[in-house]
Amino acid sequence: MNRIMLISWLLLMAMPAIGETLMFNQDKQGALPAGWVAGVTGHGTPKWTVEADPTAPSSTNVLKQSGSGDFPWCVRQAVSITDGFVEVKFKPIAGREDQAAGVVWRWKDGDNYYVARANAMENNVSLYYTTSGRRHTIQYRNAPVAARVWHTLRVDFGGNRVQVALDGKRYIDVADDHISGAGAVGVWTKADSVTLFDAFSFGSSSAK
Repeated sequence: MNRIMLISWLLLMAMPAIGETLMFNQDKQGALPAGWVAGVTGHGTPKWTVEADPTAPSSTNVLKQSGSGDFPWCVRQAVSITDGFVEVKFKPIAGREDQAAGVVWRWKDGDNYYVARANAMENNVSLYYTTSGRRHTIQYRNAPVAARVWHTLRVDFGGNRVQVALDGKRYIDVADDHISGAGAVGVWTKADSVTLFDAFSFGSSSAK
């Protein structure tokens, strides 16, 4: 990264982000949380529901994915962010094929978005871009992701820079130009992953 890019990135990360945190505690159990839409990239039958969980960091409800599909997603569609952050607490519960949890941003539709994911089966963190329904790898990093334990996954993004952190430690810091402009934010899983999500936070450092 040249000096101008570095200074621009540091200034962007220093800008105060206008954020919001969603806890799902006021949402009806057994249904999608209000203001969210769900689907799958590819094929499958995902099942996203608000459920009670005594281990939830917010103390009451969580968002649970218990179906299956190529890449199930659930997004806060009304949100439109170009540069900012997205963060969630997650708990991998089960999955014979995979045990993944992810966050998405700059989500245009179910076939076009960025996703960062942590995997308890592989013990790694990875960054992808999805275009025209196809997922492409940007970077993998080994990282400890214990199953049946709550973790925090966070992504900071600005311009073409992306930083991915797990449990407060940064694992990925790259430049990528594949998806630009504003988009929605949300959560994501893979295959038969049964995953809990809580304390979903997002914020914008640009006026969108």
